[in-house]
Amino acid sequence: MHSPATPPRLSGPPLSSAHPTSPSDAAPDPLNGSSLAYLLDQLPKSVKETVLKVVSRYQQFSTTQKVVGGVVLLLAIRRLTRGDKSPKKGHKKAQKAEISTLHELLHFVNDRVEGYKKAVEESQDPQRRDYYQRLVGQSEQFAQTLNEHLRHLGGGRETSTTLKGKLYRRFMAAAAVFTGRDEQTVLASNIHGEQWALAAYKEALDDETLRGAIRHEVERQYHQAQRTYQELKRMAT
Repeated sequence: MHSPATPPRLSGPPLSSAHPTSPSDAAPDPLNGSSLAYLLDQLPKSVKETVLKVVSRYQQFSTTQKVVGGVVLLLAIRRLTRGDKSPKKGHKKAQKAEISTLHELLHFVNDRVEGYKKAVEESQDPQRRDYYQRLVGQSEQFAQTLNEHLRHLGGGRETSTTLKGKLYRRFMAAAAVFTGRDEQTVLASNIHGEQWALAAYKEALDDETLRGAIRHEVERQYHQAQRTYQELKRMAT
């Protein structure tokens, strides 16, 4: 009989062969050394050390106890080596969160597209109209890239805008009937819209659901939107 400090043998004859046997002790040992060695090799080092300690105690059991306890222990070790099921569940949960974040962000990016399209229609300044048109193209590219990532995740395609954005554009259109839409009013509307977009990008990054390439892409878009915001404010001075 091994002492608790003696590690189990992982190859060669079955571990139970070290003990005297009788006809009643002829039942097979569930933790045969070769199968145990194969399973232990698949475990992380820290987990493997713990399992070795448990198996060492197992060597002190009677043959009957080994047949019952060994099956339970072997199933537990196999469960540890198949640690991919829980991560899959975790992966699906993380993927759903990522999809939700992208859908929400795209609402605001689509608002950005519509806002600058409106500015192109209303501005009478050729240089500003050209700049706003470039921002339309930039926003459409942002939306297209985000939708490609969304589609890759299985989240379909998001083309909707926010209710807030719709209401704001309708309000500004109605106000223009009475106040007119001079260049400063158009510019102020763009600045306000860019603030909304920046807040949406920041929220998407702060909740930390986005990972890998898509997170880098959202960060890139966020930095470009920050530069746009600074340029719009410069134009207002």
